[in-house]
Amino acid sequence: MKKVLPLLLALWVYNVQAQPQATSKSDQKQAIAQKMDMAQNSWLKNLPYTNIGPTIMSGRVVDVDVNPDNPIEFYVAYASGGLWYTANNGTSFSPVMDESPTQNLGDIAVDWKNGTLWAGTGENNASRSSYAGIGILKSTDKGKTWHHVGLADSHHIGRILINPNDPDEVVVGVTGHLYSPNAERGIYKTTDGGKTWNQTLFVDTETGIIDLIAVPGDFNTLFASAWQKDRKAWHFEGSGSGSGIYKSTDAGQSWTLVSGPESGFPTGKGVGRIGLAAFDGTTIYAVHDSQFRQEKKPGEKKKEGLDKDDFKTMDNATFLALEDKKLNNFLKTNGFQEKYRAENVKQLVRSGTVKPADLATYLEDANSLLFDTPVIGGELYRSDDGGKSWTKRNEADIEGLFFSYGYYFAQICVAPQDKDQVYLGGVLLFKSEDGGKTFANIQKENVHADHHAIWLNPKRAGHIINGNDGGINITYDDGAHWTKNNSPAVGQFYYITVDNEEPYNVYGGLQDNGVWKGAHTAKEDRTWEQEGQYPWKTIMGGDGMQVQVDNRNSNIVYTGYQFGNYYRLDLENDGFTYIQPKHELGDSPFRFNWQTPILLSEHNQDILYLGSNRLHRSLDQGNTWETISEDLTQGGKKGNVAYGTLTALSESPSQFGLLYTGSDDGLVHLYQDGQWKDRSAGLPKDLWVSRVRASEHQKERVYVSLNGYRWDDFTPYVYVSEDYGATWTSIAANLPKSPVNVITEDPENANILYIGTDNGVYISLDRGTSWQHTNQGLPAVAVHDLIVQPKAKHLLVGTHGRSIYKADIDQLQQISTEVLAKPLHFFKLENLKHKGNWGNDSVWAKADTPGQELYFTAAEAGTVTTQVLDEKGVVVSEVSTEADKGLNILSYDVAYDANGLQSYKKKHKKEAPKAAKNGKTYLPKGKYRVVLQKGKTKAEQGFSVE
Repeated sequence: MKKVLPLLLALWVYNVQAQPQATSKSDQKQAIAQKMDMAQNSWLKNLPYTNIGPTIMSGRVVDVDVNPDNPIEFYVAYASGGLWYTANNGTSFSPVMDESPTQNLGDIAVDWKNGTLWAGTGENNASRSSYAGIGILKSTDKGKTWHHVGLADSHHIGRILINPNDPDEVVVGVTGHLYSPNAERGIYKTTDGGKTWNQTLFVDTETGIIDLIAVPGDFNTLFASAWQKDRKAWHFEGSGSGSGIYKSTDAGQSWTLVSGPESGFPTGKGVGRIGLAAFDGTTIYAVHDSQFRQEKKPGEKKKEGLDKDDFKTMDNATFLALEDKKLNNFLKTNGFQEKYRAENVKQLVRSGTVKPADLATYLEDANSLLFDTPVIGGELYRSDDGGKSWTKRNEADIEGLFFSYGYYFAQICVAPQDKDQVYLGGVLLFKSEDGGKTFANIQKENVHADHHAIWLNPKRAGHIINGNDGGINITYDDGAHWTKNNSPAVGQFYYITVDNEEPYNVYGGLQDNGVWKGAHTAKEDRTWEQEGQYPWKTIMGGDGMQVQVDNRNSNIVYTGYQFGNYYRLDLENDGFTYIQPKHELGDSPFRFNWQTPILLSEHNQDILYLGSNRLHRSLDQGNTWETISEDLTQGGKKGNVAYGTLTALSESPSQFGLLYTGSDDGLVHLYQDGQWKDRSAGLPKDLWVSRVRASEHQKERVYVSLNGYRWDDFTPYVYVSEDYGATWTSIAANLPKSPVNVITEDPENANILYIGTDNGVYISLDRGTSWQHTNQGLPAVAVHDLIVQPKAKHLLVGTHGRSIYKADIDQLQQISTEVLAKPLHFFKLENLKHKGNWGNDSVWAKADTPGQELYFTAAEAGTVTTQVLDEKGVVVSEVSTEADKGLNILSYDVAYDANGLQSYKKKHKKEAPKAAKNGKTYLPKGKYRVVLQKGKTKAEQGFSVE
């Protein structure tokens, strides 16, 4: 036995170390510093990005903080879209965190007297796309500048409380890591404005603080809710014995558990997320996501019709005796294929091909098990003695509050004027007027579901500001009527694509906001409210997923919602055809990822690929399917989240049927000459394959990115193979630690690669030998997708938090090592069309203001003089600027400067052209030269005003 134990211990240590490890606090700090350095020294730091929307569907709100003395002034924190400020009751918003290292927020707190903001980074929810933060950020100038003030390894912040009598005294509830245990969670307190922190409550490495409240008017009396959870890519356990309610009577210096076994509040493994609200020091509310199993109520009747559970123990004789009508109703309602109707299924049972239990198995994938979990769910408790004892208040189930997603909500407020008036935020928004005994839904038709923030005006009953998955809503009559206040571009895109129309359209699927389509030239202003037509249109509901557009007819679109529920849309005729492949009765169900990958073949637009745990191919636009592979994953794991699924597909542009797949459990496969080959050797194990890209320039070349986020591993994993994936080489090079979501190749320049990470876009000009950070106009937001529109030469950036950005990459595509080596390189200029309204406003339209973008590269930083000359050599404009090393862009307003006007008069011996209303004198029609000079080096390009 003495010889065996060391071996067993060694094996256990190996298994623990084999799985990906969470990124350390020191590595996170180093990554932030590295990114800041790259931003300052990048050759491409001047490449501009422009946000093209959309805005109206908004994104997930996690908190609002309102000025109690002036409620038209407030801040809105978005889960992954940063912090926004309004001083006009939500009519317009301004971003105040765009220069910070992250846009991911869990909670905010505002000291309205002094203009100090505290931002707890990292979303406090525990969804699939709840991004980690970097600790606590603080601003003392209303968001102009931000400083990191600690808790770097917290990842996710639950709540922040500021002592109204001492702004340097702050108490923070830290939720902690989402996918791994860590010690930096619990309650932290500072009394010196964030210079130092003291951990005053620690439960364990898997239990953090999700809610934290102060009794109104008494900052000494605090309540906190602890939440134990364990999220993995394949399973989410949203409850545990560590969950409970704590109380402090010394402003958070010490804590006492007040939800113990004798308190009346649930205890044990089934205690889930808890939300808190206090009316005063006596009356405290707690909304609880109970994960304890429901008990069958005495005398409860079984619902009419068949249920899948009926078949689990049913014998053949009973099954064959079922009424065909009853059985057909079950089969049709549950989405069985048309070939599975009563007569056919009974024949299969008679022949012994299938058993009745197979009908239940057919339906039980991981997602159905999540929804079918018979738990108690949402319940409300109240204490009338300051937390000593608790009583359950709701007399019936609060239907529509949580479903099985309680880990996502648990928001509660009590009206300051009435202790029996309670509001609950879950899937729906509820109000009770009897202390939680009964509830009514106050969510209206223009209010999005899934509620994460509720603010009640303490001075005006009925005035509520609500934050949800669809942005901000405001009511003044207690929910009878609502306004929608969505002007920030904070859409959370999973995937984007483009078509080839003029102007081309952008399509994208968003978290909980469906699939939208809009022209890339669509203006994001409020004109649509007058015209009645918002320029972006929704074409699918649910959680919007991947999109493919037929390049022969852009009205034919393939898209859908979560877990592989895909459709072929005919946008011209409003047609919807459901096209999800179905497994055979008797086989295990296909496993579909939350974001199931689909792909139209470049070689034949009737051919569609779709990935479950196997690869499916349709030769007729999704009408019929053939499964062309066995399981291409590691086989899945037991859990309540779909896992062991395909996440990435790619077909070589060079050869039809040369396919690659990637899975959520780290496998890459090649399909070549009718055979499948595992190409995972040489890649890190057990990571999520976020993209596989077959090269557009070299048939043997393929790129892959893997993502360790679901292990809290933020290492960038990017690889290239020159032999169909037989061997791999890392091209992560100088990338800072941040999970990689997408890699794509430039269609014109084989040396240019683009990647999107959880904190922005990086571009390589040398096929991954080095990377350049690009952030001009693009905040540090999660980037989920990148695509190049080849004709327009635009890079489209699909962010998960700030909608869609566009960058003109015409000049970028022309950059090579030779160009960068030149002291000065000036890119070709486009000709301009002269317009009579240049600079001239009218009562009906704004003035057109022309511009000519001068793109050039400099081998070294230094002064560059720019002269614009007309056909007679008159210098119409001249300016000196400081150029950066790398790409530079100088915006010329196509107008004369003061010296240019004088020179024009002397050389042409006539009056200069008439000035426009805005005071500028624009260039008339003609030919012009632009000369750049840096030191002794000159570069010249010409353009015409036509």
